[in-house]
Parts: sequence; structure tokens; C-alpha cells
Amino acid sequence: MGDPRKNLYERYEPVRRYVEVAFWIVLMTLQAVFSTMVAIVDVRTRAVPRANWEVATWEGSSHLVLLLLVPALVAVERRLSPLVRTHVLRFVAWHAVASVVFSVIHVVGMFGLRALVYAMAGERYDFGGWVSQWGYEYLKDVRVYASIVFGIWAYRLFMLRLQGEARVLDAPEAPAEPEPVEPETPQPARPERFLVRKLRREFLIAATDIDWLQAEGNYVGLHVNGHDYLLRATLTDFLTQLDPARFVRVHRSHAVNLGRIKEIEPLDGGDARLHMHDGTTVPCSRRYRDALRAGAG
Repeated sequence: MGDPRKNLYERYEPVRRYVEVAFWIVLMTLQAVFSTMVAIVDVRTRAVPRANWEVATWEGSSHLVLLLLVPALVAVERRLSPLVRTHVLRFVAWHAVASVVFSVIHVVGMFGLRALVYAMAGERYDFGGWVSQWGYEYLKDVRVYASIVFGIWAYRLFMLRLQGEARVLDAPEAPAEPEPVEPETPQPARPERFLVRKLRREFLIAATDIDWLQAEGNYVGLHVNGHDYLLRATLTDFLTQLDPARFVRVHRSHAVNLGRIKEIEPLDGGDARLHMHDGTTVPCSRRYRDALRAGAG
């Protein structure tokens, strides 16, 4: 039995990757089976019928390559998702380019697999005219590309909501008027606590309770006492709102609360691994080692 104190997300997280991989394998397998059955019925009505193994090879090779391309589409969706709010045209343009690359890899991959199977059967696979045939395949592939990317986006959005989302509770205070004799640059308002919504529950967390932070697309993951919450912001922008004497960037996508570092483990090449008091580890790249030393000094 699982720990009853854990919420749905915390119980799902340990098996999440297995479920995701199994989902795509089952989905592509079922689609390949159904497509093969439909295609077998269809070729029987043609003037030149084809053997069942040929039809199974066509559909199986196509769906196998699509399955192998899913991790790449996950990476593309994650990389391009921040652009949709600020650079819509760039977002569409990059997805258009990615769909072309996706189609080319799909066509070349399935052609190679079909040629291999036909060669093993003592036959020769004829793809036909590459230019006209690829144009036909692209019209199908662009719809498949859009469907898979949309599914990945919807799932990621659901997981973000399930994981929990935080927002700054305190409204930014107006900067104090500078002294007429000795003007000073006003300090930026720093939030002291955050309101967290998670599975229809709301509670507060203090900024000082954050153990470490991680960039996650157009969100920042706040790791607090073994729990993860998401704040809609970039890591660079959010760090400007935190106390620089306490929070230091240690990696391109990670920052830590200096008071929560338990041990610094040096690695080859100048990098390091930070062991936190909550039992987790955070990577520290050589580029940020000096900033870490200065903050911890």
C-alpha cells in the first residue's frame, strides 16, 4: 500500500516515466494493428493485390519510426513552448521547420526498414518518385506531428496543474523616494511568501523555505521540504526577486538556497554536485563555482 499522506502527484511520480513510455508503445502498437487491418482490406480491392506481410511491413515500419521520434518531439515542444506567449510568429515558424525535419526522418527511416524487410524476403522495395512521394507523405506527417505535439502539450499542462502552482502573494511595494542629499537606487521589492494552489488546496510557503530552484520551460520549479511547486516565471527573472545573499545560481537551469547546502562534492572538469539538506542533489557547473564560493564565504 502507498503512503496515504502522499497526494496523487507524489504517488504517480515514481512510475511516471514507465507509464509515459508504456502509453506511447501501446498507442503506436494499436494504431499499427488497426491501420494494417484496414490496409489489408483496402489492397484486396486493387487491381494488383499485395501480400499481407507487405502491408504489415508498410504500417509497422511507419509506426515504429513514429514511436522512436516521440522523445524528440517532447524535447521540441518543451523548447518551443515559451515562445508562444512572446513570439508567436517564431513559434509557428520553428514548428513548421520541425515538422519538415520530422517528416524527412520519418520517410527515410521507414523506407530503410521496408527495404531491409523486403531484402530479407528476397524482394526489392520500390518507393517510387521521391519528390512526389515525399510531398504526399508530408501532408500526412504534418497532421501526425501536430497531433502528437498537441497531446504532449496537453499532458504537460495537466501535470503542471497536478504538481501544483505558486504565485507571489505580496504585491510589489512602491520604491521609497530617494533622499535629496544622498540619492540611492531603490532596492527591488522581494516577496516574502507565496500562495500555493495544489489539488484544490491553498497554503503559504515562505521564500526562505525554498531549498533550490529549477528552470522548467516557462516555469520555475520551487523545491520546498521535499515538495515541488511551479511558478510562472523564468529562472533569471525570478532570481532578481530573491535575496542574492541567500540564493545563488549554480547552473544554467538551477539555483540554490545557500543555507540548505549540506555538502559540496567536487567532480572532474571543475564541476560539482551539491548535496542538499533535503536529501536531493543539485548540479553545479564550473562556470558558477566562483559565485558559489563568494556566496558561501
